[in-house]
Amino acid sequence: MEGFSLILAIVVVTALAFDFTNGFHDTANAMATTISTGALKPKVAVVMSATLNLVGAFLSVEVANTISKGLVDETGIRPEVIFAALVGAILWNLVTWLVGLPSSSSHALMGGLIGATIASAGTGAVHGDALVTKVMIPAVAAPIVAGVAALLATRLSYTLGKKADGKAATKGYRAGQIASAGLVSLAHGTNDAQKTMGIITLALVAGGAVAPDSDPPTWVILSAGLAIALGTYLGGWRIIRTMGSGLTDLQPQQGFAAQTSAATVILASSHLGFSLSTTHAVSGSVMGAGLGRKGGVVRWSTATRMLVAWVLTLPAAAVVGALAESVTDLGDWGTAVVAVFLIASSAAIWKLSRREVVDHSNVNDTEEPDGVVTTAIAAVTPPPAGVVTEDLTATIPAPATIPAQATAPTAEPVSPPAAAV
Repeated sequence: MEGFSLILAIVVVTALAFDFTNGFHDTANAMATTISTGALKPKVAVVMSATLNLVGAFLSVEVANTISKGLVDETGIRPEVIFAALVGAILWNLVTWLVGLPSSSSHALMGGLIGATIASAGTGAVHGDALVTKVMIPAVAAPIVAGVAALLATRLSYTLGKKADGKAATKGYRAGQIASAGLVSLAHGTNDAQKTMGIITLALVAGGAVAPDSDPPTWVILSAGLAIALGTYLGGWRIIRTMGSGLTDLQPQQGFAAQTSAATVILASSHLGFSLSTTHAVSGSVMGAGLGRKGGVVRWSTATRMLVAWVLTLPAAAVVGALAESVTDLGDWGTAVVAVFLIASSAAIWKLSRREVVDHSNVNDTEEPDGVVTTAIAAVTPPPAGVVTEDLTATIPAPATIPAQATAPTAEPVSPPAAAV
């Protein structure tokens, strides 16, 4: 029983570690556009986001119940299976953070859980209907719905603001962007913190600590909220850079439209119990806002890399989770080996990240050059009315300089002063 209690404690600590990585991995979802447009300073933005993530964790438990009750058969799950699932999710989060790709922490967690469950109890232990209706369909629909909404909202914002004073309108949109970013942070806490609540509750059920079909205990809600808030405060600056300036160049109107659209989609999904990827929703809204501004373009090279990461997240985390479960199934020493591997791999990834540090001081430095498609579109698309680009004057040839001898009349020679003769 002591050994069992130990593995249950290890699972809870590992789940909170995943929640921490979820926080800094997904800070970009709430604050990337706000930082890139200058609406908030980086440090102020992450403090605000962390606080609202904590508050959002207490608003609902519907998504937590989807994870703990709906995705897999909780009656045949051992704590070691959940530990293996968390290993797959954490490692995928860290790898994508290292390369600055905003992949889905939610899908990493569910992929790890599905892979570990199949390795332990077979495919029959996974509820395929819940996987399709509450995970796969929202994964495809979220970026499309949020993207279209942001595109339309951006065009509406520019249309309504044509006759408005430029500085006053920009100031107003920045204020609105701060409010909408706060709403996204609240929604992120409501949706993503619940996933850790659900996985801890599933572990407690598997360990016999709580009854099946139980809602998350209060201490689970509080600890999950604190863990994701702490991770958010530290800031995933690499992904903030990609989302804020590597994907497209945003103005305050676009940032406001993107954040508002994403928050609406995330909150609606949380209410319905869909385990939605906030990363997918926000990325889709950012791309939609980029295309909604006349002359605005999306860096499709970055978007393609993001799409590849999205497609790989579930299967990659599932493979790692299944392998980790195979090792933990060998006994306590197998669990110890997996734990050491997780710690060593995490340390190695962190060390690699120190080669090129990205933090609040350089997060707005664009590292992604425009691709061929982006450059071509920008070359033939006129800028918005009233906007003069820096390169415009460079395209206008300077007037030819006429030699002075051809225009100036011939001057009479001046006699030197007498004193000089």
